[in-house]
Amino acid sequence: MVSTIQNTDVKQKDAARAAVVAVTSRAVFDCGVGGGDDVCGVGVAFPLLQALQRVNERLLEENPAESLLFDVVLITTSSQQQQQSSRISSSTRHYGLEVSRFCFSSEEDFIESLLTNGVQLFLTTDRNEATQASQSGVLSALLDQQIASCPPEQLRVMFCGDAIVQPDTGPTPASRQVAQSFSTQLGEMRQRFGVFNSPLSIVLVTSRGGRESCSGALQKLRSRGVSVDEAYCLAGAPQGPIVSLLRPHFLLSEGFRNLEE
Repeated sequence: MVSTIQNTDVKQKDAARAAVVAVTSRAVFDCGVGGGDDVCGVGVAFPLLQALQRVNERLLEENPAESLLFDVVLITTSSQQQQQSSRISSSTRHYGLEVSRFCFSSEEDFIESLLTNGVQLFLTTDRNEATQASQSGVLSALLDQQIASCPPEQLRVMFCGDAIVQPDTGPTPASRQVAQSFSTQLGEMRQRFGVFNSPLSIVLVTSRGGRESCSGALQKLRSRGVSVDEAYCLAGAPQGPIVSLLRPHFLLSEGFRNLEE
């Protein structure tokens, strides 16, 4: 069973224009600790929500009528956390997080919760959930402990250029279309800001091949209106060191593959 509760504390986003991002509540909050009975401690994805919110704030500063914004949905599949639904909503209010909807579902029905809420990107610390979402056609990314140290004032998104150059090894055409649509929205958001002091940074990394692979990925992204801030061609070198240096909040691969190589 899926239950979705609208957060009346925040202004709801334009469903036709917003980029809907769902994050699991256990990644955002640690309900095992906290500063009081009604407040959970922060989880590894807390800076990520702050960064998403910062992009929205800057977009609205540029244009108060802006409708292309991140629409954040908090997904709860843990039966233990579902029993603390009021504590989760109180924690969101306490920390000033702009969450549009709270969605509660069983582990068996969480895919339905993503589809019902029109989620375009699903972020979780659970590898099994990320795989299930990807197989169901929802763009997903696996979060790890490293994002806890990511900067909250700038959203950093990394694209896997190898999956962009060779999309046939990835998901179904319908799934690729979802990924392409979301990347186009990111590109449009990035275009709203100048070269410097942008709250959104887009990075491209190609692990395999030479300059031609990186150039091909850049051209495909640009064809969708996505201009990157930085591009790295690793030519077979492990990407762990560059990921640790750049500290992206999440990594996107159109093949929905795990990028922790």
